[in-house]
Amino acid sequence: MPTLLQDLRHALRAFRKSPGFAAAATATLALAIGANTAIFSVIRGVLLSPLPFARPDGLVRIEERDQDGNASNTGYPTFLDWRERNRSLSDLTVASLWRPKLGASRGVDAERLEGLRVSDGFFRMLGIRPALGRDFLPAEDRRDANRVVLLSDGLWRRRFGADPNIADKTILLGETPYRVAGVLPPEFASVFSSDPTRPAQIFAPLGYDTTLPQACRSCRHLRALGRLKPGVSSPQALADMTAISEQLLREHPTEYSAAGAFVTPFARVLTDRVRVALWALLAAVGVVLLIGCANVASLLLARAGRRTREVAVRTALGAPRGRIVSLFLAEALLLALVGGGLGVLAAGWTLQGLLALAPPGLPRVSEIRLDGGVLAYAFAVTLATGLLFGLGPALSMSRLPAEPALREASGASSGRGKRRFGGALIVFDVALAVVLVSGALVLAKSASRLLHVAPGFRADDVLTMEIDVSGARYDDAEPLSAFWDRVLERVRAVPGVASAGLVSQLPLGGDYDGYSVHAQDKPSANPESDPGADRYSVSDDYLTTMGIPILRGRGILPADRRGAAPVVLVNTALAARIWPGESPLGKRVQIGGTDGPWREVVGVVGSVRHTALDAPESAQIYLPRAQFVDNTMVLVVRAAHPERLAAAVRTAVASLDPDQPIIRVATMERVVAAAAGTRTFSAGLLAAFAGLAALLAAVGIFGVMAALVGQRTREIATRLALGATRKQIASLVSGRTLRLSALGVAAGLTAWLAIAPLIARELFAVGPLDPASLLIASTLIVAVAVASSLVPARRAMRVDPVTALRSE
Repeated sequence: MPTLLQDLRHALRAFRKSPGFAAAATATLALAIGANTAIFSVIRGVLLSPLPFARPDGLVRIEERDQDGNASNTGYPTFLDWRERNRSLSDLTVASLWRPKLGASRGVDAERLEGLRVSDGFFRMLGIRPALGRDFLPAEDRRDANRVVLLSDGLWRRRFGADPNIADKTILLGETPYRVAGVLPPEFASVFSSDPTRPAQIFAPLGYDTTLPQACRSCRHLRALGRLKPGVSSPQALADMTAISEQLLREHPTEYSAAGAFVTPFARVLTDRVRVALWALLAAVGVVLLIGCANVASLLLARAGRRTREVAVRTALGAPRGRIVSLFLAEALLLALVGGGLGVLAAGWTLQGLLALAPPGLPRVSEIRLDGGVLAYAFAVTLATGLLFGLGPALSMSRLPAEPALREASGASSGRGKRRFGGALIVFDVALAVVLVSGALVLAKSASRLLHVAPGFRADDVLTMEIDVSGARYDDAEPLSAFWDRVLERVRAVPGVASAGLVSQLPLGGDYDGYSVHAQDKPSANPESDPGADRYSVSDDYLTTMGIPILRGRGILPADRRGAAPVVLVNTALAARIWPGESPLGKRVQIGGTDGPWREVVGVVGSVRHTALDAPESAQIYLPRAQFVDNTMVLVVRAAHPERLAAAVRTAVASLDPDQPIIRVATMERVVAAAAGTRTFSAGLLAAFAGLAALLAAVGIFGVMAALVGQRTREIATRLALGATRKQIASLVSGRTLRLSALGVAAGLTAWLAIAPLIARELFAVGPLDPASLLIASTLIVAVAVASSLVPARRAMRVDPVTALRSE
């Protein structure tokens, strides 16, 4: 320890004498360590931290398997059978989407809450106890006994002033009184929100029984969450649930389309869509850190070249090799500690920026912070970094022979060793930069192609807002339909509005409403095997406002009112699936159950992207709004500058009934951009890290070449004295850089070939081995490397042979 302290004091004095070197090295490390710490804090919070539930590893999501092999929710009778027959789960619960309305109060507008109705035992299974009040009682999970709620901590504070006596008080949701059972703890994370951008704020008992029309086997709107019994694995549970599914298909052959189930660890359900992207970002900042280490190693190597006499004197006086290594490692560790400290400060600012730019719906955002675990990671990275970039120069200088150095004979073997080490650093820098820039270009190309996917509608100049209507006045279809008519009339009168329409769910808006479609001329033995389709209830001007083309037949007309002949539009995907090679016009279909009215197909429209831009085209049906009335509709308005009309349109709608919430106001262009948010966010961050890597690589190559030119001053002077031109000297320096860069490019492309398959699933319409991206990345890095060697080359051209040889 005394020796280490002595070496650290010596290093501190040396850095005071070389402030430029110390500043460059610590700044490089601060950037690299800061980026690593920030990204790791995100990964720790989202992927590595255990879920805030009791025994989180045992929680699994249970889903049915449909005839296409896709996962789907379940129905209430199926849930009851699963709970009774399974041998692998100690608990099983279900939840259903619930969106109650909380009226205006104390200057706050009415709002629609994101909520869930949950079956008995939901919170007990998770190990969640209310911070205030009590949990739901088993007797409250019954029909007409479930008028009781649990509030989230955020809702309790925001709308109820953090009232400590809120338990057992009554609140109005719409026009219905509910008793508050309690308040959930702040750390409780909503696990079943239908939209990750809108976490659940309020919970009530499910209150189902099998006599309810929505509690049928084919009413698959319930999401199931279970807990594995001790010692039971997910594959074992899957085999158990699959066997039950096969039994149910035999017992109810017309109520299931296929047998099978999915059992997925719940932590993976929450994070699966961002898992690969986050690990890729951590790998990217790891590459940046390695390049930073190589840069500092090159700076230390250049500085060590000026300390040859000092090391030789120490060696001549009896300093052992380990002592020389210790001296140089102390300097490296001091640089690393200072750089790491600055990096942690930079990580705090970087993390704030990352969270501000993160796409909506990044899971477990509340868990992301610079806590003790992240700081321990930063400290470990700092120590490893110091050893990584300090060991090479330390070992190189420890091998320096004392006698030639004292005679200032330059030591040919030592010089060759330093040149080899410096050349290896250039190859290393170039290879890592090629890997990172290649990944950034491939992801950027993927994101660009995703954003240029034709969504099936015109997103420009369209304003959207969702209107949720409830209350006794709107319980019947007639007054509700009349309200929507007044909305359109009032909005179309707003100056600047070109057209306006209503739709039950907005494409790419995050909602989903699927119905089965039964064709009269294509009967099947099992109605559950008939295709499903996205269902839209639309006003007559919706297709025009959104720019969705009518390819055959007609669209929805004002005459398609309630009481008129039921009609429907189908998209090209559904038409091709049910009537391949035939015209669907004039065909008749039933929507949902087989007891509904027959509807005539009067038009075929273009397909729109509904769930995601990179999702395949889905089957879709359009019903007249008046013939299928919804309480929640999305208003779409086309105008020259839609964002400027948002306030006026909102005022016009609110003037009809200020108690009805208006939410999710956005332009359609923002909706489309948000649909690609995760991919564009990852591509943008990787591009930023790639730019940083290219910059650090340039700095590192400059440092190495400057050191090599300094070491070869005598050789260059001799060549000039023997008649070499300055152009030949410049070619000597730049040519070496070019050769080393070519080796680095080859190594980088080889490494990319090995890791490219790992990100293939994150790409859209482009392969990980895209030739154009790899060629651009290689050319760019080689150009950066050669440009970085120009200043050392110019310095070599200016060497005065007489002066240089005289000094030798």
